[in-house]
Amino acid sequence: MSTKTDWPEVEPKQIQVRRAAERGHANHDWLDTWHTFSFDTYYDPAHMGYRALRVINEDRVQPGQGFGMHGHRDMEIITYVLEGALEHRDSLGTGSVLHPGEFQRMSAGTGIRHSEFNPSATDPVHLYQIWLLPNRQGLPPSYEQKRFPEVERQGRLRLVASPDAQNGSLLIHQDAHVYLSTLAADQEVRHELQPGRHAWLQVLQGVVELNGLALTTSDGAGISDETGLSIRANEPSEVMLFDLA
Repeated sequence: MSTKTDWPEVEPKQIQVRRAAERGHANHDWLDTWHTFSFDTYYDPAHMGYRALRVINEDRVQPGQGFGMHGHRDMEIITYVLEGALEHRDSLGTGSVLHPGEFQRMSAGTGIRHSEFNPSATDPVHLYQIWLLPNRQGLPPSYEQKRFPEVERQGRLRLVASPDAQNGSLLIHQDAHVYLSTLAADQEVRHELQPGRHAWLQVLQGVVELNGLALTTSDGAGISDETGLSIRANEPSEVMLFDLA
C-alpha cells in the first residue's frame, strides 16, 4: 500500500456495493443499530457475510446504556469507536475504556462473557463492532486493545490487525489483514490484492471513490477479481479495509 499516483487506472470488475440505507436496522431507543449482514432479528439470505466477515454492526448507544454481560464462543470480535467512549469488562478480568483511535480485539474461543457500556452521562457513543470467523475453534479466550494515533493513519493504510501481529498490529486468529486510514480531501491510498485474495471496504466517515465508484458514509463494498485498489477521498474521510482470503 502507498500513496503513489502513477498506477494505471483500473475499472471495477466485481465490486458488490452494500449501501448504508439498504442494511438491516433496529432502533431500541437506547440502541440505534445497523446491520450490514444478517444479525439478531434481521435475516437476509443474500447478506449472510463476506468471506470470513460475519458481522459488521454500526451502533449508537445512548448515555448510561449498553450491552449487559453476555457470552460468545469461537468468534473474533473487533470494536472501533468513532465518537464517545465505550467501557469494556469481561470474564478474563479485563476492565478498560475504548476511545476513538483505539482498536479492540477479543477472541471468544472456548467461551468468554463480556459487557460493553457507555460510561458517559451526557454523550452517546458511536461504534462499529465486527465479527470474523476464527481460523480454528477452541482457541483460548483473549483480549487486546491498542491505540493507533491519527498521525499513523493519515494518508496511509495503517495495519491494525493481522494473523501474525506484524508492524505492531493486534493479533487476529484469521487470514485477514485489517487497515484503518484517515484521508484529507483529494488524498488517495492504494492497496494491492494478491491473486486469490478478496477485500471489504467500509466507509466509516466521508465520501470516497473506490476504483472510481462513489461510496459515502456507512457504505460498504466487497471486492473480488481486482489486483489494485484505489481509494480516493472527495472530502475528509475515514475507512476500514479488510484484506481477506
